[in-house]
Amino acid sequence: MTVPRPSRTSLREPIPIDARAADHLRYIRETMENAAEFTAVPGWGGVGMGATALAAAFLASRQASAGAWLTIWLAEVFVAVAIAAPAAATKARRANSSIFRGPGRKFVLSFAPPIIVGGLLTLVLFQIRATSVLPGVWLLLYGTAIVTGGAFSVRAVPIMGLCLMVLGAAALFAPVAWGNLFMAGGFGAVHIAFGFWIALRYGG
Repeated sequence: MTVPRPSRTSLREPIPIDARAADHLRYIRETMENAAEFTAVPGWGGVGMGATALAAAFLASRQASAGAWLTIWLAEVFVAVAIAAPAAATKARRANSSIFRGPGRKFVLSFAPPIIVGGLLTLVLFQIRATSVLPGVWLLLYGTAIVTGGAFSVRAVPIMGLCLMVLGAAALFAPVAWGNLFMAGGFGAVHIAFGFWIALRYGG
């Protein structure tokens, strides 16, 4: 009588339970991160950005040349980034999340393309001396960036983007002399209003 030999399958070592549990926990964590909203949009940072934009609009309105006007607003871009980036990073850290992971990464990847397009158009429009359309173009593209990025954030963010897009569309067809007023309204007043809303309702 022959004694049956154990098959190769039966000789394989069983997968440790803790390894399976770690895989399951990793899958659950990644799923929750992808389904979560990006809540690190800085409310108080938005208020600060709006305040500096109002100051920039005032200074820009007093410039005699298109080059000086553009310099004021480009300086404001750097000031706004210097305010927004640390504020968003701090808020994300408080929420134990990251700007470059999960919904934060989706927000950044959706936000960036319209901003890059805006930078390229700024260069071209300045070269052909068509700076009068820049307020409308900037507001439209920045609003588009906020809307697309806001698809992965709280409801207030895409609504803010839509308001900026409406102002941008109006600026394209309004008298050229109103450009700084539209910039003050969009980058200033809209940022301040929605910054307060986000700060008070979504934790800073």
